[in-house]
Amino acid sequence: MDRTLVNAKKNPVSAAAETIAEKVKDLAHPGNEIPGAPGPVPPPVDEPTEPTGPLPPKPDQRGPDTYSPTGQPTGADQADVAQSGERLTTAQGARLYDTDHSLKAGPRGPVLLQDHHLREKITHFDHERIPERVVHARGAAAHGVFQGYGAAEGICKAAFLGKDVETPVFVRFSTVLGSRGSADTVRDTRGFATKFYTSEGVFDLVGNNIPVFFIQDAIKFPDVIHAGKPHPDREIPQAQSAHDTFWDFVTLHTEATHHTLWNMSDRGIPRSYRMMEGFGVHTFRLVNAAGATTLVKFHWKPKLGVHSQVWEEAQITAGMDPDFHRRDLADAIEAGAFPQWELGVQTFPDTEDQMFQGIDLLDPTKIVPEELAPVQPIGLLTLNANPSNYFAETEQVAFHVGHLVPGIDVTNDPLLQGRLFSYVDTQLTRLGGPNFAQLPINRTHAPVNDMLRDGMHQTAVHRGVAPYRPNSLDGGCPFLAGADTGAYIEVPVEVPAAHKVREAAASFDDHYTQPRLFWLSMSPTEREHIVTAYTFELNKCYETAIKERALRSLANIDAELCAQVATGLGLPAPAATVALADPQPSPALSQLGGRWPLDGRIVGIVTAGDQDLSGVRSARQAVLDAGMVPLVIAPTGGKLDEGGDPVAVQRTFATARSTEFDAVLVAGVPVPGADAYGARDAKVDDGVAVATGIDPRVLVLLTEAYRHGKALGAWADGVDALTAAGIAPDAPGVVAASDADSALEGVTGLLAQHRAWDRFPPAVRPAV
Repeated sequence: MDRTLVNAKKNPVSAAAETIAEKVKDLAHPGNEIPGAPGPVPPPVDEPTEPTGPLPPKPDQRGPDTYSPTGQPTGADQADVAQSGERLTTAQGARLYDTDHSLKAGPRGPVLLQDHHLREKITHFDHERIPERVVHARGAAAHGVFQGYGAAEGICKAAFLGKDVETPVFVRFSTVLGSRGSADTVRDTRGFATKFYTSEGVFDLVGNNIPVFFIQDAIKFPDVIHAGKPHPDREIPQAQSAHDTFWDFVTLHTEATHHTLWNMSDRGIPRSYRMMEGFGVHTFRLVNAAGATTLVKFHWKPKLGVHSQVWEEAQITAGMDPDFHRRDLADAIEAGAFPQWELGVQTFPDTEDQMFQGIDLLDPTKIVPEELAPVQPIGLLTLNANPSNYFAETEQVAFHVGHLVPGIDVTNDPLLQGRLFSYVDTQLTRLGGPNFAQLPINRTHAPVNDMLRDGMHQTAVHRGVAPYRPNSLDGGCPFLAGADTGAYIEVPVEVPAAHKVREAAASFDDHYTQPRLFWLSMSPTEREHIVTAYTFELNKCYETAIKERALRSLANIDAELCAQVATGLGLPAPAATVALADPQPSPALSQLGGRWPLDGRIVGIVTAGDQDLSGVRSARQAVLDAGMVPLVIAPTGGKLDEGGDPVAVQRTFATARSTEFDAVLVAGVPVPGADAYGARDAKVDDGVAVATGIDPRVLVLLTEAYRHGKALGAWADGVDALTAAGIAPDAPGVVAASDADSALEGVTGLLAQHRAWDRFPPAVRPAV
């Protein structure tokens, strides 16, 4: 059978993906319903000797749509722009008979300078890498489609927001501080950048998973990034903010307080890109067909709900699977659990002062609570295909906040204004010149006649003799457009007469009211996590003065927050230096309290070899039927019940770790495997293996999952494994049942709320 797209009927893949799937259908891995196979067909044991052409990509993959550098659809199959032929060639197409040996003067002689193949191969390899992004270097991406609801037509004339209009998109998620080789689950802000290939040109919505930023003015961006990056003398620590230079900056520059608090919350360690909100951060100006304007903030709302890892889980994941987020995204798409987000807007009158309910809409360190301005859905984003080449697509995609379409304009937000310059400047260095828009992943799907010529990496073959206007030699082409012919026209906003100053408006000066709003909006469990994060990060700082300065800032947010962090640091808690605000809490800021779809959740099924395989089969099929992914965990790899109805094993006791799973089911008593001894696996305590008769690695998996609030289920003798791990069968979030179906039913109900949150009762403390 071909790869089963579990939820294909809910979210059909694009025509291009269906074509690819059809090509590989007859070759696909037989019976493989679990994502993650590296190629479209299983490899033979021996090296193939019969020449064949390149295999098609897997059904879940596709490349950029085939448009010319000037925005014309070419009609070419995506295979036409990939490698072709069954024989190895040079870059010029000359066939080669050997690529393992340099051309030498005899078998033991020196290598000859005339070896053109050696020089071409090595030279290209030496230049394979391009400079990584200074920020957002580590990313993962996917293709998809955006469908407009038509709900925005009254405030925005952009064609892609029209009712039922479908627009191809490419979305890149990323961390901010780490290098390309860093881990996915570090505590950091995440990028959420979307490229819309609209009929009117490319629109890039370049946002984050946190709605506010560290700074109010782009001129300070080099400062905050230099502070957050590894120390320049030792190049450590990598991909984290738990160090002196970061905290030195954010405690001296108190406008960073709001973003820092979000980063110290659970938002800083998402469970998955699929369960992450996105925000445009800035206030934008929309224009409707009549020319009326509205100020808006953009929001991406995940259909699966907002969910995060707990701190220990994130640390373990970074060591066990540093690619956790990119793997999760790719596997979910391959399994047909297509991630979805609704695009929504908060709308505000475009008044002269650009304020709303006392909140300055031009200040990127402020939010507008959803209770004051509800988020109105205007479209649906579905990611339905993985890239076919990481470098060509995910690495070379170039976003820019200035890629706008008619109906969407910028505001005077000083951070946004600086980004309008910085993004283009960055691409010139990264992508080798001004023609980065001609790379296939960046090509617009609208016609291009820009009169821009030449430059490095020019791939368009321009015609005509007059790339200037006015001209008569090319018949006057290109002609200017007007508002009635789809021209992009900036809103003619009046610029008030003012002196040139390096200042900010007085409304930018309040750095503590909104952080206090965020703190007061958190549940008790989330507050505990924030205290833990601040305590950990500040304890990583060497200088006591920086810790004391951070406590002063926390005192201006909340006395309890300051006192608890101070206790963890072993320092006295200072008094507030400003009067504490009394904002109304915003329930929308908390991640807890909802129930969410189960699409793509990972359920581990621990088996004891061939015990109760009928129950394992039943549970496994029920997990698949629910749109989730079952991973069978056994003492060894291979297949169970090889002679009957075999069950494929995806993880062994040695390779499984709790962080990979959203829930764990236990079937039978998992006795120690043949490799369950300390010299082979450090997770094994030989004494525990003897005392309990259960594989200690399974006990580690269960206790970790329990500590991290994950749903646990067991049936029949599997309950004994829970008891041996010190987990009471009636504990919160634990299901002990007589059969597999009942166990899974209970666990499924728990998964809808992400974790067993009542397993984390907050401490009862005296009033501060």
